[in-house]
Amino acid sequence: MMKTIKTLALIAVFLVAGKINAQSVTEKWPAIKAFHEVMSRTFHPSENGDLKPLRAESQLLFDRAMDLTKSEVPKEFQTKAIMESVQRLQEKTREVNKLVVGKGPDDSLTRAIGEAHDIFHEIVGMCSKTEKH
Repeated sequence: MMKTIKTLALIAVFLVAGKINAQSVTEKWPAIKAFHEVMSRTFHPSENGDLKPLRAESQLLFDRAMDLTKSEVPKEFQTKAIMESVQRLQEKTREVNKLVVGKGPDDSLTRAIGEAHDIFHEIVGMCSKTEKH
């Protein structure tokens, strides 16, 4: 019983630490925060098969990804890997928007937004690792 409690407490600490790191990244890089707001509104409903928010905001999602490439990136996040991932995110959100505009199949749209979401989390993860603590 005590081992289970300790394990759960440890998991909680890691989850909170991860959330704090993500918040820190978005506080330092406003453009990634703006992107995340749209990603959150569009991706999470798609997990349950609701593509209406994504269809309504795919252009905005792509625009926010474009903003990332034009924004002032905090110096500590200006690594080759992060910038390459930002470029991939832009390309993937362009694909998502093209699928929406072209009335692509739901399964293709769901796959593409999932891939964009994964790239976003890859960027946040790399940024979290570069932060100086």
